[in-house]
Amino acid sequence: MEWLHTVIDIFLHLDLHINAWAGMLGPWLYVVLFLVIFCETGLVITPYLPGDSLLFAVGALAAREGSPLQIFYVLVLLSVAAILGDTVNYAAGRWIGPKIFSREDSRLLDKRHLDRARGFYEKYGGKTIVLARFVPIIRTFAPFVAGIGRMDYPRFVFYNVAGGIFWTSSFLLAGYYFSGLPMVKEQFHYVVLAIIVISIIPAVFEYWRATRGDSRSAKA
Repeated sequence: MEWLHTVIDIFLHLDLHINAWAGMLGPWLYVVLFLVIFCETGLVITPYLPGDSLLFAVGALAAREGSPLQIFYVLVLLSVAAILGDTVNYAAGRWIGPKIFSREDSRLLDKRHLDRARGFYEKYGGKTIVLARFVPIIRTFAPFVAGIGRMDYPRFVFYNVAGGIFWTSSFLLAGYYFSGLPMVKEQFHYVVLAIIVISIIPAVFEYWRATRGDSRSAKA
């Protein structure tokens, strides 16, 4: 279980680890950060990579005197990574989706799921693409489902770009401007933990509400 302790330590002390990686990688750190954000948003198999907390830690590192990271460059680069990630995810859903839902007799691979996704994104698509950015794991699957539901592409692009820029700038600038506060400096791991917990609250609430609704339907 040593690997699990290592992963937890990296998540909770991202500022220290990123600072160490900056010393080892130099300018290549920009490439690593780009790949992490791209994979977290663009590949449905990597939803557990750090997103919100990583952006906050990067912003905090960029605020330090003598930092190898420039806030403007990381803001532009990671916004592009987030936008490209969702774009690739959408394309994968649009291409793979019909094949996934081609079986009529499967409980998981059901065409009705595709129809529901289409209907959902017809009504809430734009808002979903933006808001999902702030919910870990869900942000990884939202563009994939949008592709499956064949959300209108120009509409998807608009909300994808807006959501990508808004998400990355929110956490990067929060880390950049609040990292100097004594509380954040001394208790950074608690701040990261709070970001993670707050981020998953909407998903937990929606799951609870959906489960409660299914329970009531079953009783009826």
